[in-house]
Amino acid sequence: MSDVRSRGSLVCGAVGTLLVLGATLVHSAGQIPDTAQARVQKDSTQDVELDVAELPQFDTTFPPYTFRPVTNLAFGVGETLKFSIGWEKIVAGYAQATVTEVVQRRGRTCFHAVSTAHSTRLFSTFFNVEDWAESIFDAREIIPLHFEKHLREGKYRADQVADFFPEAGVVLTEKDTVPVPPYVQDALSLLYFVRTQPLKVGDTLYVDNFSKNKSYKLEVRVIKRERIQVKAGTFNTLVVEPLLQAAGLFKHKGRLTVWLTDDRLKMPVLMKSKVIVGSIVAELEEYTLGRLARY
Repeated sequence: MSDVRSRGSLVCGAVGTLLVLGATLVHSAGQIPDTAQARVQKDSTQDVELDVAELPQFDTTFPPYTFRPVTNLAFGVGETLKFSIGWEKIVAGYAQATVTEVVQRRGRTCFHAVSTAHSTRLFSTFFNVEDWAESIFDAREIIPLHFEKHLREGKYRADQVADFFPEAGVVLTEKDTVPVPPYVQDALSLLYFVRTQPLKVGDTLYVDNFSKNKSYKLEVRVIKRERIQVKAGTFNTLVVEPLLQAAGLFKHKGRLTVWLTDDRLKMPVLMKSKVIVGSIVAELEEYTLGRLARY
């Protein structure tokens, strides 16, 4: 039983690693807990009452922020991606990511994306997972203004709330004000931004990512093309590998591989993360495409 428990911990705990890193965006096919649901609804209408002029201006080597429009032909409101998550052939949990609506934040038109993750009933008996996260990011620049993450994985608890002020080059957390480079992404907006980029085999994309009160450089390598079959269907894909240029950002270290559809959607259909006992796999089971619009 102890061996099963440790493997279950690896499988379910790796949900956060898989779904918060590049394709990590997603989290579960279950319902958000009532308290979390209320928090999501509350946060979608409220904002931090601060003006950019009130924030400290940091003398850093970061370049200044300038308006950066992004052409988005990949996703829109209503897009829903549902994944099963497992170790080898064992399904340990489910995950879901949804672009729920368009909201206004600080005079900007933004997408509101919500992700959830939960373990199956069987795994929940010895390692329960109930995670959720949300990101509110500018619809024209695909840069975040607000991010929250609340992880409940066994006895592990982690909460993060961050408000991004790109004009000032800072992120406000519950404990600190952190200088960041322009266009830095949160863990949830990251994949949405990558999906808007023109990727081809041999390319390397560099993206700044904010997590745990620090910004990290993420290197996304496009390895090859591959036609694969998953539960949601058969797809021509681009195989990409996101590589963090910092150690210890996530609890589970190892190689992460993501399969994105080789079309304008660049929809994640498969994710694999190498761990000690094999591979953790997130496989697309169902999807609903979003409505594209100009903002």
